[in-house]
Amino acid sequence: MRSLERHRDVGAYALGVLDEAEAFRFEDHLMECPSCAVQVTEFGPAARQLMLYRSATPRPVHPLAKPGPRMLERLLSEVAARSRTGRRRLLLALAASVVIAVTAPVIAMTAGSGGGGEGSVSVAATDERSGVWAEVTAEDEAWGSHVELKVKDGAGPRVCRLVVIGRDGSEETVTSWSVPRHDARPNTVLSGSAMHPEEIDRYEVRTADGEHLVTLDALSTE
Repeated sequence: MRSLERHRDVGAYALGVLDEAEAFRFEDHLMECPSCAVQVTEFGPAARQLMLYRSATPRPVHPLAKPGPRMLERLLSEVAARSRTGRRRLLLALAASVVIAVTAPVIAMTAGSGGGGEGSVSVAATDERSGVWAEVTAEDEAWGSHVELKVKDGAGPRVCRLVVIGRDGSEETVTSWSVPRHDARPNTVLSGSAMHPEEIDRYEVRTADGEHLVTLDALSTE
């Protein structure tokens, strides 16, 4: 396949509609094309939302069904409520960061509270073999988890991905990103998972070809 056609496969790869052979060839292309790697990352949130919409939509409901007349009003009210909650969480996070700054644990847990008993759980770990450090913060949502990943990896260039592994053994790749050449500065990636925090056993950072870089064991919320 010509290089131009490879570029056009970005959206199909991000949405997971390529067959296994095409996906494997496209991942080889990602290793040499920073532009496509960036676009895959940018497609991530849209792909997660489509996946979550599919899993949350009952089978008898047509995927293009129109919302009721009061749907927009309810959504606007929910957005306004979440915005107020977000500002409160930011103040709590800033206060917590002052305390956390005096220690450097390998694995840490933080809990934030907001309206309706919402909270977040953070875990961090460094792999001695690969030298990769990562921190994952998962926040419980009605549809699953909002996931924030921070990672330091100075062994680029390479394409990596974050895999969420459930307590039932199921796996979900929630995001991917491109590691620049010899750049160990922290990189932050936002994504989402269909699993709730209490359903997650661990997180794994892997390269696009499956090499394990670091494992973060989820802390029990039971």
